Amino acid sequence: MKLKNILSRKGFVKIKLKKINTNHFEVKARLNGVKGRFILDTGASNSCLDITLADQFKLKVEESETKAAGAGAIGMETKIASSNTIKFKGYKFKKFSLVLLDLTHVNTALTEHNAKAVHGIIGADILERGEAIIDYKNQCVYLKKIIYKF
Repeated sequence: MKLKNILSRKGFVKIKLKKINTNHFEVKARLNGVKGRFILDTGASNSCLDITLADQFKLKVEESETKAAGAGAIGMETKIASSNTIKFKGYKFKKFSLVLLDLTHVNTALTEHNAKAVHGIIGADILERGEAIIDYKNQCVYLKKIIYKF
């Protein structure tokens, strides 16, 4: 039996990934109803968005005293945006927070390798909540559907 069939029976949704020139996986999603491109980063503790895109993605921005570090940058100023919704094909995650920071260093590295700039990063917060299973061979990620109780 194929992995897709096994995981589908267990409530997982298959989401296509695109391998870009930097060997990162890019995933398309709708954040608060707005289309975006994101890097899938298992090493990022939180999902984040470039701070300059807050209005475009309809974020309610709050101040934060937390400093961010990663991918060659440390001590970056951050802000936080709560109560967001992200949708991938067949998967929806509501009421989660995003870290907003300057992603210039990330996008500069991408464009220097002839890859397109991204809007943000999908991190371990979403991957863990969705019980992510990454299938590198078939370039996809499986996320378990979240059942929301109203």
